[in-house]
Amino acid sequence: MKLVRYGEPGEEKPGLIDGDGTLRDLSAYVPDITGATLGDGALDALRALDTSALPTVAGTPRMGPCVGNIGKFLCIGLNYSDHAEEQGLAIPEHPILFFKANSAITGANDDIVMPRGSRRTDWEVELGVVIGKEGKYISEDTALEHVAGYCIVNDVSEREFQQKLSGQWTKGKSCDTYGPTGPWLVTRDEVGDPQSLAMSLDVNGTRMQTGSTATMIFTVAQIIAHLSELFTLYPGDVITTGTPPGVGDGMRPQQYLKVGDVVELEIEGLGKQRQVVRQDA
Repeated sequence: MKLVRYGEPGEEKPGLIDGDGTLRDLSAYVPDITGATLGDGALDALRALDTSALPTVAGTPRMGPCVGNIGKFLCIGLNYSDHAEEQGLAIPEHPILFFKANSAITGANDDIVMPRGSRRTDWEVELGVVIGKEGKYISEDTALEHVAGYCIVNDVSEREFQQKLSGQWTKGKSCDTYGPTGPWLVTRDEVGDPQSLAMSLDVNGTRMQTGSTATMIFTVAQIIAHLSELFTLYPGDVITTGTPPGVGDGMRPQQYLKVGDVVELEIEGLGKQRQVVRQDA
């Protein structure tokens, strides 16, 4: 299934994309797409619906973040071997973890709004993992059973804030609008193997990132197992799992986003994102 949340910010409604690509309303069956509706039983109940009988949604409404009321927004850094090589950095011994503020989360096609003082805003196409089953001390063998589905995340990053303002990476990762998420949450049964997905990102029509989740240093299962050793994972938590090579900070000369730029992302089977860059007032 491809689950969505559509409508204006703060007023999103639950929906799904049917096999013909039509947006259909789920409001009669669930109040929202949140951790409360992402367990296997709840998803099975949605699968059992006759989608052709669901109301169609007219027009092309805004796609909000594909998960509402996200619990923890967990981010893994430097998790692609070819990206580490690009940055000239050693392969980490354990997954590098940082948090992104939930206030950064936006819809897949909402604008990226650079904050005052931003000079080095960068792009990062990433596979997002949405937890559907609570767990702690999860084994690697059973880790994917805790996944509700997958989505695209653009881990937009202000490198000056990240690297020069002292403290942890969170400062450069948490600016408002720096976490476009969606457009769809695709359930794990439809995705299959999360370690074989092609991914790409373009800026103004020029390909910047081309990669595959096959080059992850730590797999989705390994990441879930590792994080669950540290704290409980709950339905509605989102883990974004790192980016392949091609970020602006790794280029020579370095290249960063500017007002008016158009960023387009795609991950195989998970849809597309498109953002326009603008400056905060």
